Amino acid sequence: MSTPEVRRGGLGVWAPSTMPPIGVELSDEQKMAVAFRHLAEIGFAENMAGHITWQPDGQTELDSRSGKPRSDMYVNPWGLWWQELTASDICVVDEDANVVRGRWDVTPAIHIHTEIHRQRPDARVVIHNHPYYVSLIAALGVLPDLVHQTGALFLDDMYLVEEYDGEIDTSWRAAELAGQIGSANLVILANHGVIATGHDLAAAVYRAVSIERVCRLAYDVMVTGRTPSTMNRGDMVGMQASLIERAADVYWAGAARMTIKADRGVLD
Repeated sequence: MSTPEVRRGGLGVWAPSTMPPIGVELSDEQKMAVAFRHLAEIGFAENMAGHITWQPDGQTELDSRSGKPRSDMYVNPWGLWWQELTASDICVVDEDANVVRGRWDVTPAIHIHTEIHRQRPDARVVIHNHPYYVSLIAALGVLPDLVHQTGALFLDDMYLVEEYDGEIDTSWRAAELAGQIGSANLVILANHGVIATGHDLAAAVYRAVSIERVCRLAYDVMVTGRTPSTMNRGDMVGMQASLIERAADVYWAGAARMTIKADRGVLD
């Protein structure tokens, strides 16, 4: 059998000469608040559950106790729904999940994030929640079939944690999980939810949004009882490059514009 030809994609094929701007200069905390509001709006959040952490490049502080540099990250607090968060609600925690700045507390579940950041320097953003269709596929204990071109985003980049073993609320349990999932940017947690990572906020948000739609399509095709047509792997490679390199930033800019237009208070 011949190896399918790999189609080129991404910026190597075409790059836009100009892109519509967000229209306002956002602080890091404002970007975080926009991400929470947008993901809640599209149904990614389950009431108060879940976190987003962002460890920007160069985000280091000197620890007042040890005098050594530490890597801090932005995160949402416990007790606020994603759809009500504003920029001033965003907290900062250190790599051991201690709150170093912010008005509110943060749950031990944040260890999922701190340990992934620790083991994955490339994963600057980690998003975790329990969106409905991802959770449905997770309850079946499978990875979603990639039945639409957007699914090419996850080609060879998904991992399934097959057994649910309770809340991950300690650093050692989170470290085990981080070691298990390795380099995958998308992780389905059986009977639980999903983890999406990215090198920046735009990439992680785009993966989070896309996996919920991918899972919904996969489930809807599944319930027809028919076998879906198969996409050519070589074509999917090219599409994956295009989605990663071109779609994420454009999606993020549009999401930010619409979120701010809906409620400018998100920036407060």
